[in-house]
Amino acid sequence: MKQILVLLVVAFGLIACNKTTNEQQAQAPVVRYEWGLPIDSFRIDTCVVKEGETLGGMMNRLGATRQQLTGITLMPRSEFDVRSIRPGKTYYALFQTDTAGIEHLCYYVYKPSIREEIVLHLTDSMHVERFEKPIIHKNRTAEVVIESSLWNAMAGNNLPTELALELSDIYAWTIDFFGLQKGDSIRVHYDEQYVDSTRIGIGRIYAADFYHARRWQEAFWFEDGTIHNYFDAEGNSLRKAFLKAPLNYKRISSGFTYARKHPIYKVVRPHTGVDYAAPMGTPVVSIGDGVVTMKQYKGGGGHTVKIKHNSTYTTAYLHLSKYAKGLAVGKHVKQGEVIGYVGSSGSSTGPHLDFRVWKNGSPIDPLKMQSPPAEPIPAQYKDTFATVVENYRKLLKNE
Repeated sequence: MKQILVLLVVAFGLIACNKTTNEQQAQAPVVRYEWGLPIDSFRIDTCVVKEGETLGGMMNRLGATRQQLTGITLMPRSEFDVRSIRPGKTYYALFQTDTAGIEHLCYYVYKPSIREEIVLHLTDSMHVERFEKPIIHKNRTAEVVIESSLWNAMAGNNLPTELALELSDIYAWTIDFFGLQKGDSIRVHYDEQYVDSTRIGIGRIYAADFYHARRWQEAFWFEDGTIHNYFDAEGNSLRKAFLKAPLNYKRISSGFTYARKHPIYKVVRPHTGVDYAAPMGTPVVSIGDGVVTMKQYKGGGGHTVKIKHNSTYTTAYLHLSKYAKGLAVGKHVKQGEVIGYVGSSGSSTGPHLDFRVWKNGSPIDPLKMQSPPAEPIPAQYKDTFATVVENYRKLLKNE
Protein backbone atom coordinates (compact mmCIF):
# COMPACT_ATOMS: atom_id res chain seq x y z
CA MET A 1 0.00 0.00 0.00
CA LYS A 2 2.85 2.32 0.87
CA GLN A 3 4.50 1.62 -2.50
CA ILE A 4 1.26 2.42 -4.34
CA LEU A 5 1.01 5.78 -2.54
CA VAL A 6 4.59 6.64 -3.48
CA LEU A 7 3.94 5.81 -7.13
CA LEU A 8 0.81 7.98 -7.15
CA VAL A 9 2.69 10.92 -5.63
CA VAL A 10 5.47 10.60 -8.26
CA ALA A 11 2.93 10.34 -11.09
CA PHE A 12 1.04 13.44 -9.94
CA GLY A 13 4.35 15.25 -9.54
CA LEU A 14 5.36 14.44 -13.11
CA ILE A 15 1.98 15.60 -14.43
CA ALA A 16 2.31 18.85 -12.49
CA CYS A 17 5.86 19.39 -13.80
CA ASN A 18 4.79 18.72 -17.39
CA LYS A 19 1.82 21.08 -16.97
CA THR A 20 4.07 23.82 -15.63
CA THR A 21 6.58 23.29 -18.47
CA ASN A 22 3.84 23.41 -21.11
CA GLU A 23 2.37 26.57 -19.57
CA GLN A 24 5.80 28.19 -19.51
CA GLN A 25 6.37 27.26 -23.16
CA ALA A 26 2.95 28.60 -24.10
CA GLN A 27 3.65 31.87 -22.26
CA ALA A 28 7.18 32.31 -23.68
CA PRO A 29 7.24 35.39 -25.95
CA VAL A 30 7.77 34.85 -29.67
CA VAL A 31 10.78 36.79 -30.87
CA ARG A 32 10.13 38.52 -34.21
CA TYR A 33 13.06 39.12 -36.54
CA GLU A 34 13.41 41.54 -39.43
CA TRP A 35 16.69 42.39 -41.19
CA GLY A 36 18.28 39.83 -38.88
CA LEU A 37 17.33 41.95 -35.83
CA PRO A 38 14.95 41.18 -32.91
CA ILE A 39 12.74 44.12 -33.84
CA ASP A 40 10.55 43.99 -30.71
CA SER A 41 13.53 45.25 -28.69
CA PHE A 42 13.57 48.52 -30.68
CA ARG A 43 11.30 51.50 -31.07
CA ILE A 44 10.78 51.92 -34.80
CA ASP A 45 9.83 55.14 -36.60
CA THR A 46 8.43 54.71 -40.12
CA CYS A 47 9.08 57.77 -42.29
CA VAL A 48 9.03 58.97 -45.90
CA VAL A 49 11.87 60.91 -47.53
CA LYS A 50 10.74 64.50 -48.09
CA GLU A 51 11.42 66.57 -51.19
CA GLY A 52 14.94 68.01 -51.01
CA GLU A 53 15.82 65.99 -47.91
CA THR A 54 19.34 64.53 -47.63
CA LEU A 55 20.60 61.59 -45.64
CA GLY A 56 22.64 63.96 -43.47
CA GLY A 57 19.56 66.05 -42.75
CA MET A 58 17.56 62.96 -41.82
CA MET A 59 20.31 61.72 -39.53
CA ASN A 60 20.50 65.04 -37.72
CA ARG A 61 16.75 65.04 -37.20
CA LEU A 62 16.88 61.44 -35.92
CA GLY A 63 19.53 62.39 -33.36
CA ALA A 64 22.57 60.68 -34.89
CA THR A 65 25.87 61.28 -33.09
CA ARG A 66 28.85 63.05 -34.62
CA GLN A 67 30.65 59.72 -34.78
CA GLN A 68 27.75 58.16 -36.71
CA LEU A 69 27.57 61.09 -39.14
CA THR A 70 31.33 60.84 -39.77
CA GLY A 71 31.08 57.10 -40.29
CA ILE A 72 28.33 57.55 -42.91
CA THR A 73 30.39 60.06 -44.89
CA LEU A 74 33.33 57.61 -44.92
CA MET A 75 31.26 54.74 -46.34
CA PRO A 76 32.31 53.84 -49.90
CA ARG A 77 29.72 54.69 -52.55
CA SER A 78 29.92 51.09 -53.74
CA GLU A 79 28.36 50.11 -50.38
CA PHE A 80 25.86 52.92 -50.08
CA ASP A 81 25.59 55.98 -52.29
CA VAL A 82 23.96 58.77 -50.26
CA ARG A 83 22.98 60.44 -53.56
CA SER A 84 20.62 57.53 -54.28
CA ILE A 85 18.12 58.72 -51.64
CA ARG A 86 14.88 59.65 -53.44
CA PRO A 87 11.80 61.63 -52.27
CA GLY A 88 8.76 59.51 -51.51
CA LYS A 89 10.75 56.41 -50.52
CA THR A 90 10.14 54.76 -47.14
CA TYR A 91 12.76 54.43 -44.42
CA TYR A 92 12.81 53.14 -40.86
CA ALA A 93 14.76 54.39 -37.85
CA LEU A 94 15.41 51.87 -35.06
CA PHE A 95 16.06 53.21 -31.54
CA GLN A 96 17.09 51.46 -28.33
CA THR A 97 17.08 52.77 -24.75
CA ASP A 98 20.12 52.19 -22.50
CA THR A 99 20.13 51.49 -18.74
CA ALA A 100 20.20 55.23 -18.01
CA GLY A 101 16.98 55.71 -19.97
CA ILE A 102 18.68 57.49 -22.89
CA GLU A 103 17.47 56.57 -26.39
CA HIS A 104 20.02 55.96 -29.16
CA LEU A 105 19.68 55.62 -32.94
CA CYS A 106 21.01 52.15 -33.79
CA TYR A 107 19.92 51.33 -37.34
CA TYR A 108 18.64 53.13 -40.43
CA VAL A 109 16.76 51.06 -43.07
CA TYR A 110 16.15 52.55 -46.53
CA LYS A 111 13.72 50.96 -49.06
CA PRO A 112 14.64 51.96 -52.62
CA SER A 113 12.00 49.53 -53.95
CA ILE A 114 9.39 47.10 -52.70
CA ARG A 115 11.94 44.28 -52.76
CA GLU A 116 15.17 46.03 -51.74
CA GLU A 117 16.13 47.12 -48.23
CA ILE A 118 19.45 48.70 -47.25
CA VAL A 119 20.37 48.55 -43.56
CA LEU A 120 22.91 51.00 -42.11
CA HIS A 121 24.36 49.53 -38.90
CA LEU A 122 25.14 52.59 -36.78
CA THR A 123 26.47 50.84 -33.67
CA ASP A 124 30.10 49.94 -32.85
CA SER A 125 30.96 48.37 -36.21
CA MET A 126 29.37 50.64 -38.80
CA HIS A 127 28.60 48.85 -42.06
CA VAL A 128 25.94 48.32 -44.71
CA GLU A 129 23.83 45.20 -45.20
CA ARG A 130 21.49 44.62 -48.15
CA PHE A 131 18.36 42.49 -48.18
CA GLU A 132 16.17 41.44 -51.08
CA LYS A 133 12.72 40.07 -50.36
CA PRO A 134 11.80 36.94 -52.33
CA ILE A 135 9.18 36.96 -55.07
CA ILE A 136 6.32 34.62 -54.22
CA HIS A 137 4.66 32.93 -57.21
CA LYS A 138 0.98 32.02 -57.09
CA ASN A 139 -0.90 30.23 -59.88
CA ARG A 140 -4.22 31.84 -60.74
CA THR A 141 -7.11 30.99 -63.06
CA ALA A 142 -9.52 33.72 -64.14
CA GLU A 143 -12.40 34.18 -66.53
CA VAL A 144 -13.81 37.53 -67.67
CA VAL A 145 -16.47 38.71 -70.12
CA ILE A 146 -15.60 41.72 -72.26
CA GLU A 147 -17.98 44.67 -72.23
CA SER A 148 -15.82 47.30 -73.93
CA SER A 149 -12.14 46.33 -74.02
CA LEU A 150 -9.88 43.62 -72.69
CA TRP A 151 -8.06 46.21 -70.53
CA ASN A 152 -11.31 47.36 -68.90
CA ALA A 153 -12.42 43.76 -68.39
CA MET A 154 -9.26 43.02 -66.41
CA ALA A 155 -9.41 46.22 -64.37
CA GLY A 156 -13.12 45.76 -63.67
CA ASN A 157 -12.52 42.30 -62.24
CA ASN A 158 -9.56 43.34 -60.06
CA LEU A 159 -7.14 41.42 -62.26
CA PRO A 160 -3.67 42.65 -63.29
CA THR A 161 -4.00 44.86 -66.36
CA GLU A 162 -0.65 43.43 -67.49
CA LEU A 163 -2.68 40.36 -68.47
CA ALA A 164 -4.31 42.39 -71.26
CA LEU A 165 -0.90 43.36 -72.65
CA GLU A 166 0.48 39.82 -72.49
CA LEU A 167 -2.64 38.31 -74.05
CA SER A 168 -2.47 40.90 -76.83
CA ASP A 169 1.05 39.68 -77.61
CA ILE A 170 0.10 35.99 -77.47
CA TYR A 171 -2.89 36.38 -79.78
CA ALA A 172 -1.42 39.17 -81.93
CA TRP A 173 -1.41 36.91 -85.00
CA THR A 174 -4.92 35.45 -84.59
CA ILE A 175 -7.18 38.08 -82.98
CA ASP A 176 -7.77 41.69 -84.00
CA PHE A 177 -7.94 43.30 -80.56
CA PHE A 178 -9.47 46.46 -81.97
CA GLY A 179 -12.35 44.40 -83.31
CA LEU A 180 -13.40 42.79 -80.03
CA GLN A 181 -17.16 42.57 -79.45
CA LYS A 182 -19.28 42.85 -76.32
CA GLY A 183 -19.76 39.32 -75.00
CA ASP A 184 -16.33 38.04 -76.06
CA SER A 185 -14.61 36.32 -73.16
CA ILE A 186 -11.27 34.96 -72.00
CA ARG A 187 -10.17 32.21 -69.64
CA VAL A 188 -6.56 32.38 -68.52
CA HIS A 189 -4.24 30.39 -66.25
CA TYR A 190 -1.20 32.40 -65.21
CA ASP A 191 1.35 33.18 -62.56
CA GLU A 192 1.00 36.16 -60.20
CA GLN A 193 4.03 37.60 -58.41
CA TYR A 194 3.95 38.93 -54.85
CA VAL A 195 6.36 40.51 -52.40
CA ASP A 196 4.91 39.82 -48.96
CA SER A 197 1.20 40.41 -49.60
CA THR A 198 1.66 43.03 -52.33
CA ARG A 199 1.07 42.00 -55.93
CA ILE A 200 3.89 43.31 -58.11
CA GLY A 201 2.97 41.85 -61.48
CA ILE A 202 2.48 38.68 -63.44
CA GLY A 203 4.87 35.99 -64.59
CA ARG A 204 4.13 33.45 -67.28
CA ILE A 205 0.72 32.97 -68.89
CA TYR A 206 0.52 29.18 -69.19
CA ALA A 207 -2.78 28.73 -70.98
CA ALA A 208 -5.66 30.78 -72.34
CA ASP A 209 -8.90 30.26 -74.21
CA PHE A 210 -10.30 33.28 -76.03
CA TYR A 211 -13.90 33.44 -77.29
CA HIS A 212 -14.05 35.80 -80.27
CA ALA A 213 -15.82 35.80 -83.63
CA ARG A 214 -18.08 32.98 -82.40
CA ARG A 215 -15.27 30.53 -81.72
CA TRP A 216 -12.84 29.60 -78.96
CA GLN A 217 -9.13 30.00 -79.65
CA GLU A 218 -6.78 28.15 -77.31
CA ALA A 219 -3.18 28.99 -76.47
CA PHE A 220 -0.81 26.74 -74.52
CA TRP A 221 2.73 27.54 -73.42
CA PHE A 222 5.20 24.74 -74.12
CA GLU A 223 8.85 24.75 -73.17
CA ASP A 224 11.30 21.91 -73.71
CA GLY A 225 14.88 22.21 -74.88
CA THR A 226 14.96 24.76 -77.70
CA ILE A 227 11.15 24.91 -77.92
CA HIS A 228 9.53 27.80 -76.02
CA ASN A 229 6.40 29.20 -77.61
CA TYR A 230 2.60 29.29 -77.57
CA PHE A 231 0.71 26.68 -79.59
CA ASP A 232 -2.89 25.72 -80.25
CA ALA A 233 -4.22 22.30 -79.19
CA GLU A 234 -2.99 20.69 -82.43
CA GLY A 235 0.53 21.93 -81.86
CA ASN A 236 0.47 24.74 -84.42
CA SER A 237 2.38 27.85 -83.40
CA LEU A 238 0.25 30.88 -82.56
CA ARG A 239 3.05 33.03 -83.93
CA LYS A 240 2.19 33.68 -87.54
CA ALA A 241 4.28 35.38 -90.16
CA PHE A 242 2.27 38.62 -89.91
CA LEU A 243 0.44 40.77 -87.39
CA LYS A 244 -3.30 41.28 -87.91
CA ALA A 245 -2.96 45.07 -88.15
CA PRO A 246 -0.01 47.48 -88.53
CA LEU A 247 -1.21 50.05 -85.98
CA ASN A 248 -3.61 50.96 -83.18
CA TYR A 249 -6.49 52.35 -85.22
CA LYS A 250 -9.81 53.97 -84.40
CA ARG A 251 -11.84 52.52 -87.28
CA ILE A 252 -11.61 51.26 -90.85
CA SER A 253 -12.61 54.21 -93.01
CA SER A 254 -12.35 52.46 -96.37
CA GLY A 255 -12.02 48.84 -97.43
CA PHE A 256 -10.54 46.86 -100.30
CA THR A 257 -12.51 47.43 -103.53
CA TYR A 258 -12.08 47.81 -107.28
CA ALA A 259 -14.86 50.38 -107.52
CA ARG A 260 -14.50 53.21 -105.02
CA LYS A 261 -15.34 56.83 -105.76
CA HIS A 262 -12.19 58.71 -104.82
CA PRO A 263 -12.99 61.29 -102.08
CA ILE A 264 -10.80 63.96 -103.74
CA TYR A 265 -10.82 63.21 -107.50
CA LYS A 266 -14.53 62.18 -107.49
CA VAL A 267 -13.93 59.39 -109.99
CA VAL A 268 -14.39 55.64 -109.57
CA ARG A 269 -11.08 53.82 -109.32
CA PRO A 270 -9.72 50.71 -107.53
CA HIS A 271 -8.69 50.98 -103.88
CA THR A 272 -6.58 47.88 -103.32
CA GLY A 273 -5.90 48.47 -99.66
CA VAL A 274 -7.48 49.22 -96.31
CA ASP A 275 -7.67 52.70 -94.81
CA TYR A 276 -7.19 52.76 -91.04
CA ALA A 277 -8.34 56.04 -89.47
CA ALA A 278 -5.99 57.00 -86.62
CA PRO A 279 -4.67 60.17 -84.95
CA MET A 280 -1.80 62.05 -86.54
CA GLY A 281 1.53 60.63 -85.36
CA THR A 282 0.24 57.15 -84.40
CA PRO A 283 3.17 54.68 -84.79
CA VAL A 284 2.92 52.34 -87.78
CA VAL A 285 4.73 48.98 -87.54
CA SER A 286 5.78 46.35 -90.03
CA ILE A 287 3.41 43.38 -89.85
CA GLY A 288 6.31 40.97 -90.36
CA ASP A 289 10.06 40.55 -90.82
CA GLY A 290 11.30 41.86 -94.16
CA VAL A 291 13.45 44.23 -96.19
CA VAL A 292 12.56 47.86 -97.01
CA THR A 293 12.36 48.19 -100.81
CA MET A 294 10.87 51.68 -100.98
CA LYS A 295 11.00 54.81 -98.88
CA GLN A 296 9.88 57.86 -100.84
CA TYR A 297 7.20 60.42 -101.51
CA LYS A 298 5.02 58.73 -104.12
CA GLY A 299 2.41 61.08 -105.65
CA GLY A 300 -1.07 60.59 -104.23
CA GLY A 301 0.26 58.03 -101.76
CA GLY A 302 2.43 60.63 -100.08
CA HIS A 303 5.25 59.38 -97.87
CA THR A 304 5.32 55.63 -98.55
CA VAL A 305 7.20 52.61 -97.21
CA LYS A 306 7.22 49.27 -99.01
CA ILE A 307 8.50 46.04 -97.43
CA LYS A 308 9.24 42.69 -99.08
CA HIS A 309 8.66 39.95 -96.47
CA ASN A 310 9.48 36.85 -98.54
CA SER A 311 9.10 35.50 -102.08
CA THR A 312 5.30 35.63 -101.70
CA TYR A 313 4.27 38.70 -99.69
CA THR A 314 4.95 42.44 -99.94
CA THR A 315 3.28 45.25 -97.94
CA ALA A 316 3.05 49.02 -98.32
CA TYR A 317 2.23 51.84 -95.88
CA LEU A 318 0.96 55.11 -97.43
CA HIS A 319 0.18 58.73 -96.40
CA LEU A 320 2.76 58.71 -93.57
CA SER A 321 3.60 61.99 -91.82
CA LYS A 322 7.23 60.93 -91.40
CA TYR A 323 9.48 57.88 -91.43
CA ALA A 324 11.01 56.13 -88.44
CA LYS A 325 14.50 57.29 -87.54
CA GLY A 326 17.17 55.28 -89.33
CA LEU A 327 14.79 53.69 -91.85
CA ALA A 328 16.39 53.22 -95.26
CA VAL A 329 15.99 51.15 -98.41
CA GLY A 330 17.73 47.82 -97.92
CA LYS A 331 17.28 47.81 -94.16
CA HIS A 332 16.01 44.61 -92.51
CA VAL A 333 13.06 45.29 -90.21
CA LYS A 334 11.54 43.05 -87.57
CA GLN A 335 7.89 42.23 -87.00
CA GLY A 336 6.38 44.98 -84.85
CA GLU A 337 9.19 47.46 -85.59
CA VAL A 338 8.04 51.06 -86.11
CA ILE A 339 8.60 52.15 -89.73
CA GLY A 340 6.69 55.45 -89.74
CA TYR A 341 3.85 57.53 -88.32
CA VAL A 342 0.29 58.17 -89.42
CA GLY A 343 -0.16 61.32 -91.48
CA SER A 344 -2.15 62.85 -94.32
CA SER A 345 0.52 63.30 -96.98
CA GLY A 346 -0.37 62.99 -100.66
CA SER A 347 -4.00 62.85 -101.77
CA SER A 348 -5.73 62.52 -98.42
CA THR A 349 -8.72 64.09 -96.69
CA GLY A 350 -7.41 63.42 -93.17
CA PRO A 351 -4.92 61.44 -91.10
CA HIS A 352 -5.06 57.71 -91.84
CA LEU A 353 -2.92 54.81 -93.00
CA ASP A 354 -3.55 53.24 -96.40
CA PHE A 355 -2.23 49.70 -95.92
CA ARG A 356 -1.69 47.38 -98.89
CA VAL A 357 -0.64 43.76 -99.38
CA TRP A 358 0.52 41.89 -102.47
CA LYS A 359 0.64 38.10 -102.77
CA ASN A 360 2.76 36.81 -105.63
CA GLY A 361 2.60 40.30 -107.16
CA SER A 362 -1.19 40.66 -107.06
CA PRO A 363 -3.05 42.90 -104.59
CA ILE A 364 -5.13 41.10 -101.96
CA ASP A 365 -7.53 42.24 -99.26
CA PRO A 366 -5.43 42.64 -96.06
CA LEU A 367 -8.47 41.79 -93.94
CA LYS A 368 -8.84 38.41 -95.65
CA MET A 369 -5.16 37.49 -95.76
CA GLN A 370 -4.35 34.00 -94.49
CA SER A 371 -1.08 34.29 -92.63
CA PRO A 372 1.20 31.24 -92.82
CA PRO A 373 2.01 29.75 -89.39
CA ALA A 374 5.45 29.38 -87.84
CA GLU A 375 6.92 25.95 -87.12
CA PRO A 376 4.60 23.52 -85.26
CA ILE A 377 5.51 21.26 -82.32
CA PRO A 378 8.20 18.79 -83.48
CA ALA A 379 7.01 15.17 -83.72
CA GLN A 380 9.18 13.99 -80.79
CA TYR A 381 7.36 16.39 -78.41
CA LYS A 382 3.76 15.64 -79.45
CA ASP A 383 2.96 13.12 -76.71
CA THR A 384 4.38 15.40 -74.00
CA PHE A 385 2.52 18.36 -75.46
CA ALA A 386 -0.77 16.42 -75.50
CA THR A 387 -0.41 15.82 -71.75
CA VAL A 388 0.32 19.52 -71.20
CA VAL A 389 -2.82 20.48 -73.13
CA GLU A 390 -4.97 18.05 -71.14
CA ASN A 391 -3.69 19.37 -67.81
CA TYR A 392 -4.08 23.03 -68.76
CA ARG A 393 -7.61 22.49 -70.07
CA LYS A 394 -8.60 21.10 -66.69
CA LEU A 395 -7.10 24.12 -64.94
CA LEU A 396 -8.89 26.56 -67.24
CA LYS A 397 -12.20 24.85 -66.49
CA ASN A 398 -11.40 24.59 -62.76
CA GLU A 399 -11.83 20.82 -62.87
